[in-house]
Amino acid sequence: MGCKTETWPVRHAGCVGVEVKDVEKGRSCRSELVFVALGANLGDSNSTMIEAARQLEKLSDKPLLRSFLWRTSPVDCPAGSPSFLNAVVGLVPRARETPETLLAQLQAMEKALGRKPKKILNESRALDLDLIAFGNQTRATMELTLPHPRAHLRRFVLQPLSQIAPELILPHQTKTVSQLLEELPQDEQMANLGLFE
Repeated sequence: MGCKTETWPVRHAGCVGVEVKDVEKGRSCRSELVFVALGANLGDSNSTMIEAARQLEKLSDKPLLRSFLWRTSPVDCPAGSPSFLNAVVGLVPRARETPETLLAQLQAMEKALGRKPKKILNESRALDLDLIAFGNQTRATMELTLPHPRAHLRRFVLQPLSQIAPELILPHQTKTVSQLLEELPQDEQMANLGLFE
């Protein structure tokens, strides 16, 4: 309502969220924070990533938290796959949003921005949007696993995630994102390309 706010990711007392503070009135409240990983390695990946972030912003009640854009080597992809662009964003979900409703919107966004149905595991794609975490919620269904089952093992997820939520502890983990990142082998090639907007 016209007030100046600051947001930052926090984790305490078993909660993952974002604290929103009204700087002028000193009030604060808590909201759930969602993390989405973006990846692309077909077509104009840079433009696709920028457009995906613009559309993700519409799904958030607050401005997106954005990592830098990273150029990464393909991991577990078919031979000859081009390098990827990767990033992670944090958003505050709208009222009544659930992991399932958000996943459906992410899948629709992928399709609208050129993703084709998967034929081969880890094949090249115009856009990949992975729901990494939705607050502390967990899921284990055919459609959705939360947190993302391999996020804690992937440098191309943890490196950008550590830029926006270094102290985050994903559900089922005991270490922060920064600690998990430090323990990963250095076998993935990554180059920081700076902000994407």
